[in-house]
Amino acid sequence: MGVNSVRKIAAEMLKCGESRIRIEMSKETEEALTREDVKSLIRSGLVWKVQKKGTSKFRTKFAYRQKKKGRRTRMGSRHGTYNARSPRKRRWIKSVRALRRLLRELKDNGQIEHKTYTEFYPRIKGGEFRNKKHLLFYLDDHDLLKQRKELEKKPKSEKKERKKTKVKESRKVEKPSVQKSGEKK
Repeated sequence: MGVNSVRKIAAEMLKCGESRIRIEMSKETEEALTREDVKSLIRSGLVWKVQKKGTSKFRTKFAYRQKKKGRRTRMGSRHGTYNARSPRKRRWIKSVRALRRLLRELKDNGQIEHKTYTEFYPRIKGGEFRNKKHLLFYLDDHDLLKQRKELEKKPKSEKKERKKTKVKESRKVEKPSVQKSGEKK
């Protein structure tokens, strides 16, 4: 059997194209007659297939990691207008949801009455308030907010409190006193 026949059979066995098959020329490869002979050539390493060449993802992954950090996002890297990159509607939804969340929190904490809540909900929808600070300022200015100071100082989670106390305790531990040479206790 010729080399071309060996290549054809090997390609079939290794499930790839003939162009990817490499054959090391020797007596055994020239004397191969059957499929079993080709199989033994593959096992012995005289016939093998070359790894397919692909596109490396290294640079893509690197760029993605950089963008996550906020790099490579300035003017020269932008495609699309400001409103294409972050649509007006998305920005609107984000701000309105934040304002509604704040209003609901104020109502649940008892800092505003239900009547105030129902009055301000449509006003938020109408775009009367720019941001949370603006809304709080308005409520405070019109004496609709009961306890402003409590809202600003949100209670810290128990986990944070535990960590804080642990750190304080670790600082309290006294350092062993070092004796100077020649002194006695």
